[in-house]
Amino acid sequence: MSPAALLDAVHAALCEADPSAKCALVAALPESVPAAIGDQPAADAEDPRVPGRPAKPELIRPRDVPTRGLGTVAGRAALIHAVAHIEFNAINLALDAAWRFRGLPDDYYADWLSVARDEARHFAMLRARLISLGYDYGDLPAHNGLWEAAEKTAQDVLERMCCVPRVLEARGLDVTPGIIRRLSEIGDPETVAILDVILAEEVGHVAIGSRWYRWLCAQRGVDPLTTSQRLLAEQGMNIRLPINEAARRAAGFDDEEMSLLLQTARRA
Repeated sequence: MSPAALLDAVHAALCEADPSAKCALVAALPESVPAAIGDQPAADAEDPRVPGRPAKPELIRPRDVPTRGLGTVAGRAALIHAVAHIEFNAINLALDAAWRFRGLPDDYYADWLSVARDEARHFAMLRARLISLGYDYGDLPAHNGLWEAAEKTAQDVLERMCCVPRVLEARGLDVTPGIIRRLSEIGDPETVAILDVILAEEVGHVAIGSRWYRWLCAQRGVDPLTTSQRLLAEQGMNIRLPINEAARRAAGFDDEEMSLLLQTARRA
């Protein structure tokens, strides 16, 4: 597949609104990328079809998304729906990272297409679990926070790598262990098994974000730590407890960064 044809295929998957069709298009993307793919003409940054998503779920403000206890089927379904929504957004985020930005090494595009395939698989597992409980994706409201962060960082790949995989997606590393423990306590091994897979693979996804964030900082001659602090302040992003220190270290957070992050999180 030529570089132009591959980017067209990525764009088609990104614009596809139907979840099943989107996952199928992602699964059909090749695992290898052609040389010099980053030399293609710039993407249409204002394409109104991006991102493709279904009419439901209804998108509301994060504070208006209802919370439910996990002791009922409805409560567990609400949790799974929320995680499925995150994974659906993560498909679009990974595709957008590969489609939007140019001038990067071939490995950058291969990395983000591999993430897109994982996220599509995660979404499919969660959706199947929802269906087994009598629900489907779109049955409950959700919020648009992840994609709003993508829009805010659409002009600069360094900002995207800093703020999306290393902040918003890394949040999943912090909170998922607690969710797994709670679901184990109430006896939901089916959902626990899915979240175990997602947690293990999300470490690798955040590590990809760390890799390219540090690579971009080196290319521009800027310090990763101070640059990250500046960008998070500009975006109004805060790191909150709990912090999964082991997972974040495995995902590319070094000693200096972890020390500062833990100090900042404790004050938040």
